[in-house]
Amino acid sequence: MAKTIARKRNTKTSKKTFASPFNIYWEKKNYFFFYFGFILLIVGFYLMSVGKWNSTASLVFSPIILVIAYVFIFPAAIMFRNKSKEGQEPKGDTGQG
Repeated sequence: MAKTIARKRNTKTSKKTFASPFNIYWEKKNYFFFYFGFILLIVGFYLMSVGKWNSTASLVFSPIILVIAYVFIFPAAIMFRNKSKEGQEPKGDTGQG
């Protein structure tokens, strides 16, 4: 028969919480761009699926919308930052003297 080993649980150890790296610089505008790009993707793929394979919506409008979403909107969501917060130094001790 196998013995079960009873382990003492250390209840005093603190759990380490994982902080998302996106909380540092993603703001409301970043999420707006991201969701707007996602909606454009849905619209673009929907237009691609509607009608015949050689329709104007499938061959012209859909690729334009998808390129706008992939090339402009998603990179804007990732890279957009407020310029006012970027150049500010933390208040307090400046380290001079």
